[in-house]
Amino acid sequence: MINIIFTISILAGLSLVTLSIVSLVSNNFQFWPPPSRYTWQYRVLWLLFRIFVIGISLLSIFDYHGNGNISYIGIFLALAGFGSAFLATFSLGWKNSHGEPVGLKTNGWYSWSRNPTYVVSIVGMLGLSLIVNSTYLNYLLSLWALLYIVAPFLEEPWLEEMYGKDYLAYKAKVPRYIGFIRTRF
Repeated sequence: MINIIFTISILAGLSLVTLSIVSLVSNNFQFWPPPSRYTWQYRVLWLLFRIFVIGISLLSIFDYHGNGNISYIGIFLALAGFGSAFLATFSLGWKNSHGEPVGLKTNGWYSWSRNPTYVVSIVGMLGLSLIVNSTYLNYLLSLWALLYIVAPFLEEPWLEEMYGKDYLAYKAKVPRYIGFIRTRF
């Protein structure tokens, strides 16, 4: 059962990575952000992502190997990371977070990182890894983290096209992942 769950989930994750890489290197193919909510890209992306995350959830249960006291650190990181990711996504808005241009968000979470959801999700992934202590799960979480590291490179050209000078000014001031706010003296 564990092997089947892992295989299905890794295939979904690798498909996401492959489609994202093709989108990154090709000027004629856009996968993320999807051209619109009513395109095959939108449907395929969210189907693959859901399969991937369901596999991660199932492996967290069925391939759980506990990790003693380190699990307490994992619980803290998982709750803080995934809880913060939910709050940052909620702050951005559902449509914006699904690739629909509703407005450029630059305050709150988005004043210290252009991609706070990705940053704090990776913290949550690290926590989940410490809790479950599964090699299979760690492969999937590593792939998920890679997707979240690469995603901004797919989104930035789209954001520049959608929001123009406003996004360029925001990009010049706020770091891609995390860091100090850039100011000009």
